[in-house]
Amino acid sequence: MTGKKATLTIGDKSIDLPIYSGTLGPDVIDIKDVLSSGYFTYDPGFMATSACESKITFIDGDKGVLLHRGYPIDQLAEKSDYLETCYLLLNSELPNAEQKAAFESLIMSHTMVHEQLQFFYRGFRRDAHPMAVMCGVVGALSAFYHDSLDINDAEHRHIAAIRLIAKMPTIAAMSYKYNAGQPFIYPRNNLSYSENFLHMMFATPCEEYKVNPIIAKAMDRIFVLHADHEQNASTSTVRLTGSTGANPYACIAAGIAALWGPSHGGANEAVLKMLDEIGDVSNLDNFIARVKDKNDSTKLMGFGHRVYKNFDPRAKVMKQTCDEVLSALGINDPQLELAMKLEEVALHDEYFVSRKLYPNVDFYSGIILKAIGIPTSMFTVIFALGRTPGWIAHWLEMHSASYKIGRPRQLYTGPVQRDFVEVGDR
Repeated sequence: MTGKKATLTIGDKSIDLPIYSGTLGPDVIDIKDVLSSGYFTYDPGFMATSACESKITFIDGDKGVLLHRGYPIDQLAEKSDYLETCYLLLNSELPNAEQKAAFESLIMSHTMVHEQLQFFYRGFRRDAHPMAVMCGVVGALSAFYHDSLDINDAEHRHIAAIRLIAKMPTIAAMSYKYNAGQPFIYPRNNLSYSENFLHMMFATPCEEYKVNPIIAKAMDRIFVLHADHEQNASTSTVRLTGSTGANPYACIAAGIAALWGPSHGGANEAVLKMLDEIGDVSNLDNFIARVKDKNDSTKLMGFGHRVYKNFDPRAKVMKQTCDEVLSALGINDPQLELAMKLEEVALHDEYFVSRKLYPNVDFYSGIILKAIGIPTSMFTVIFALGRTPGWIAHWLEMHSASYKIGRPRQLYTGPVQRDFVEVGDR
C-alpha cells in the first residue's frame, strides 16, 4: 500500500479506496469496499481491472516492454532456450549450470505418455481439428495420472507441472499424426526439447529423420516467445478455473480451449487463411484498398496488437528467425512471397504506419511454421505447447498463496421480476 487513497463520491457519500503500487506499472485502486456500499464496478473485458497480484510477467504496451521475472523477452529469445525459460517462469530465477542440467533431465525423462492414452485418440474422427483433440486429451490426463491430484500438496503440484511440460510435445505431435493418418512416433530423450518435438512430428518408421538445427532453433524461439504473456484471456481462464479447486489438467485444458479462439491463439492460423484469400501478389493492391475502405469488412490479420501500441517486442526476434529459416530452406513458395510483400507494404505505407499496424509475432510465426512444413491446423496447437509453462506458473503462483474463487458480477439489463402466466393465458 502506498498510503495514498482515491475518494469515490456517490451522491452525498464518499468512499476512501486504498491505492497500491507494484514494482512496475501503474498504481492500482482497491475497489473491494465499493461492494459493501451497494455498488459494482463496470469494466467490460476487464481492461482496467487487476484481477490478481503476480510476480511472473510484466508488460508495458506503450513502450513495447515484455519481461519474464524481470528479464526482457528479446534477451531470453536470443540468449536462453525454452527449457531454461520454463525453469525461470516456474522458479523465479534463472538456473545455474547444475540446476539447468537437472531440470532438462527431469523434463526429458517424462516425455512418454501412458500407453493406454493412444487408444483414447481413436475416439476422435480422423479429420478432427488438432485443437479439439488437444482439449480432450489434456483434460483426460487426470484420468491417467490420478495419483498426484491433491492441489493442496506442493509436491503434487510440482509433479503435475513437470508432467505437463514434458508430455505436451508428445500429445501435440500425436494429435498431428492421428489427423494425418500416420503412426505415432515415440519421443527420443537424447534430443533437445524442440528437436524431439520435430522428430515426433515428421519422422516415420520408414526412414531416418534428421532434424535441421536451424529449424530446431527457430522452433525453440517460437516456444520461448509464446511462453507467457501476463493476464491474457487463456491465462485468466486457467486462473479462474484453478480458483474452483479444479485439477491442473482440467485447468490447462480450459486454457487450451480459450486459446483456440481466432482473436487469441488462432491469430497465426488466421494470417495464413488471409493470404489464401488474397491468393496472389497481383491481388495485393486490391486487398490493401479494401482494408483501408471504412465500408469494407476486410481485416488485416497478424498486424497490430491489443496491448502493444508501438511495437511488439517479440516480433523483432521472430522476424530475424523468419529471415534465417527462409534463407536456410531456400523455399520458393508463392504464399511466402506474398507474405513478404505484404510485410513490405505495411512497414512503409503511411496508412498502416500512422495507425501502428506493424507485423506482430503471429504474422511471422505463421510464416515460419508454414515454411517448416507444419499444417495450418497445428499452428494454435504449437502456441498452446509454448504457452504451457506460463499457464502452469500462474496456476502454481495462485495456489502458493490465499485466493478466492473467481466470481465476476454484472450489470443486469433484463426484465424485472414478473409472475408466471399459464400457457393458455399467454
